[in-house]
Amino acid sequence: MRPPEHVRRALRTLPSPTCAYVYDTAALRARAASVRAALPVPASFLYAVKANGHPDVVAALAEECDGLEVASGGELRLALAAGAKRIVFGGPGKTDAELAAARSAGVLINAESVHELRRIAALGGNPDVVVRVNRPGGALIGSHAMTGTPTPFGIDPAELPAALAVPGVTVIGFHLHAVSNNLDGAAHASFVTDGLAWSARTAARFGIDLRVVNVGGGFGVDYLSDDSIDLTPLSEVEVPRGVDLIFEPGRLLAADAGWYAAEVLDVKTTHGRTFAVLRGGTHHFRLPAAWGYDHPFTVLPVDDWPFDLPRPGVTDTEVDAVGELCTPRDVLCRGRHVKSVRAGDILVFGRTGAYGWDISHHEFLRHEPPRFIVL
Repeated sequence: MRPPEHVRRALRTLPSPTCAYVYDTAALRARAASVRAALPVPASFLYAVKANGHPDVVAALAEECDGLEVASGGELRLALAAGAKRIVFGGPGKTDAELAAARSAGVLINAESVHELRRIAALGGNPDVVVRVNRPGGALIGSHAMTGTPTPFGIDPAELPAALAVPGVTVIGFHLHAVSNNLDGAAHASFVTDGLAWSARTAARFGIDLRVVNVGGGFGVDYLSDDSIDLTPLSEVEVPRGVDLIFEPGRLLAADAGWYAAEVLDVKTTHGRTFAVLRGGTHHFRLPAAWGYDHPFTVLPVDDWPFDLPRPGVTDTEVDAVGELCTPRDVLCRGRHVKSVRAGDILVFGRTGAYGWDISHHEFLRHEPPRFIVL
């Protein structure tokens, strides 16, 4: 996860104390191309904007992907501004204003409940919709189960007769997204194959002209190594004629195109543990605290020390990388062995291009936000 040279150069140009996200649009485009090459033919893939909503990231992936998946009115406005070729709108808590905006923009809506279907129908026009279904069973393993367990996502299969009988909408398919951050490519291919077969059976049972099967995203990365899901098995999935098979990856597209960097403000040892205290923390990059893991980092040495003061530092020891917040939970990584770290050095956390800034509690303590550098 060592940052490439062009990222290191960009970070060295920033004023002290350094605190920044760096996003690489070339890396975004390259990953989008590799994902497209691994998917079955035919298939569509849309970038899930929730992973990283920076306008430059969204614009780059709007060009490289077949469209964008959004989950709020704010993301819908981002997608429209980016000129997305197509947009799909999901999420369990859509407001009336969001549904109206989606209908006005010609967006395909993934309906999450019978009530939502009725609200869409009330807008008029008999629109095409896709119904999200929470199917039973644990088809995939990942960080978050979306279906197969009680969650707010989708319709219980027992409610399908009522959902598919709602007048004023035309159901054209099913949305089956099941898990976040799955690392097993063969299991993912089996899940997609099973989802296609289930959709075909269900459509036939209810007399639906099946045109869309949306299997969502869930393509995973391992934050403790350089490993990611192997998408190769997906190329063997057979897509029925006339069905638009939609994938909605977010994390895999954006994670490796982002780096979070924070300058070390202090180095100190307390009760036998050594802490590198950062100009930054979980209010910028919440994922390690939210998931309960230690995110690896690289030390970017900075030789300049402009103060007429002793420079705090340690060598050949384990260090906890902690943030500037007044809480003991502001921890990005515990027990990382370093050859050397000093106040004034920069810690760089790789694989932070997805679910980094976007899920963090920015306003807690009202610290200044990081800079954003787009390469």
